[in-house]
Amino acid sequence: MPMTRQEIVSVLGPADEALVADIMGTGASLQELREAWAWLHGDEALMNDGRPLPGTRVAELIELIEPEDSEDCVQPPSDGRLTILNFRQP
Repeated sequence: MPMTRQEIVSVLGPADEALVADIMGTGASLQELREAWAWLHGDEALMNDGRPLPGTRVAELIELIEPEDSEDCVQPPSDGRLTILNFRQP
């Protein structure tokens, strides 16, 4: 079942409409988006835990949500979530 905008924002925090549309266009599930987020923010821990490398759809999501320069794009959250300010656009 395709994700809704609300589900995408629940994982990523505030996101522009183009990114939301791109993510929805992948046909990925909410679980796949959560997995992409986990790989993006903790790939070493996941690999040490013995998790298999992400599949094609998850890799596509990682590419969409990965910030261009993480030092400039991640803002400390006020509500416990990371907020990405800039996104790489395909």
